[in-house]
Amino acid sequence: MREIIVIAHNIRSTHNIGSIFRTCEGFGVAKIIISGYSPYPKLAVDSRLPHISEKLTSQIHKTALGAETMVPFEHQETPDINSLKQQGYRVIGLEQDKRSIMLTDYVAGDKIVLLLGEEVKGITDDMRDICDDLIEIPMVGKKESFNVSVATGIALYGLTI
Repeated sequence: MREIIVIAHNIRSTHNIGSIFRTCEGFGVAKIIISGYSPYPKLAVDSRLPHISEKLTSQIHKTALGAETMVPFEHQETPDINSLKQQGYRVIGLEQDKRSIMLTDYVAGDKIVLLLGEEVKGITDDMRDICDDLIEIPMVGKKESFNVSVATGIALYGLTI
């Protein structure tokens, strides 16, 4: 079975974060790294004001439904991608880009990191540059992309089958 870490970088919505937790739990993701300005559940040692961390945790719980307590996670201001690469992970960005490989054509290795970007703007250029690969979900409708939490589910399914 593949070992998968998901990085949720600069995701604005607590509902998307909650849904990502729930989806990751369903696919057996080893850990979620929540980074940038993404909201995250309360930590054991939390530098945020208690009412802020409690409010965000409550909002995330609405869609995570307890998965936020089941999937290990950590918060990093900037994801330590180089450390993950040194541990043998291949970093795969989920992004529409001229270098992207269609998810249906991508062959994943045993240790992967799935990098998710901001809901509207996606993964920044500098973060794209440090990805080993970029994958894209084929679109046939008129919209340009899926919601980030929906795309996470589709990508994890494609990477685990």
